[in-house]
Amino acid sequence: MTTQDLHPRQEASAQKFKVAVVQASSVVFDCESTLEKAHALAAQAAGLGAKLVVFPEAFVSGYPRGMDFGAVVGSRTDRGREEFRRYWESSVDVPGPAVDALGETARAFGIHLVMGVIEREGGTLYCSVLFLGPGGALLGKHRKVMPTASERLVWGFGDGSTLTVLETPLGRVGAVICWENYLPLLRASMYAKGVEIYCAPTADDRDSWLPSMRHIAVEGRCFVLSANQFNRRRDYPADYPGLAFGDPEDVICRGGSCIIDPFGRVLAGPDTEGEAVLVAEIDRAQILRGKFDLDVVGHYARPDIFELRVDERPRRPVTTLAPEGPVKEGR
Repeated sequence: MTTQDLHPRQEASAQKFKVAVVQASSVVFDCESTLEKAHALAAQAAGLGAKLVVFPEAFVSGYPRGMDFGAVVGSRTDRGREEFRRYWESSVDVPGPAVDALGETARAFGIHLVMGVIEREGGTLYCSVLFLGPGGALLGKHRKVMPTASERLVWGFGDGSTLTVLETPLGRVGAVICWENYLPLLRASMYAKGVEIYCAPTADDRDSWLPSMRHIAVEGRCFVLSANQFNRRRDYPADYPGLAFGDPEDVICRGGSCIIDPFGRVLAGPDTEGEAVLVAEIDRAQILRGKFDLDVVGHYARPDIFELRVDERPRRPVTTLAPEGPVKEGR
């Protein structure tokens, strides 16, 4: 998918505006209820003045924390296969009805919406981010190129064709998912695309996450918007196999969502207290002020020593070539 030039830069692009990151739990394995919750949370963010709203990784319909899907080296279980089927049933087709519903949410509140979803294609699931415009259109998507650790049991790998940075009236918007942010070369490819609003949906609530986001903001001289889920045990189905039942109020993921400016200053968050909508005003002029002394893909680069090559061609496992027609004589 080539999505970089869908919206030519407008001279009247906004310099100062509000953005939001949503910290909340999915209704795990329930796509319809999660979409309804996303609509209500987007309404809240828009009511606070946000023009761009970022949701967590795998928000629709859940990050399968603690699940092993019955897999060990050399063996799978019937129970684990059924758990995968259940997860697949709560995922979304792109395009499809769930995307239409998200588009209606974006249109209803006139916002740019950046949404973490579990996307299905055939029998494979992908951890993806969807970009929806204020008119409701799907502008593009990014598929996580490197699922982390046991995520590889249930998520496929994205290819370079969805290393998406979109030109919008708010600036150049892209997304890097969770530990993809620890891939230095992927970050460099995003900086080369001129990303200005760097969205980082995540499932990482460690103390190390905030300094990572601050580093990226400084390194890329961009605004970083990181959204994580906040989950309690009661947010999961009673028969969810990945967690001991315990107290329904036990915190499973504590959030830590934040908004950072191009100098590494924390504009909002990190919040670890509960579900929240964090809002901050950003000033895009800060990006150029920052690049005065640090542009890692410009005057602060050394292409005579270091070079990065990025392959953005779609990679399909099966390519079908049409049979050639009959040979014709002459011209």
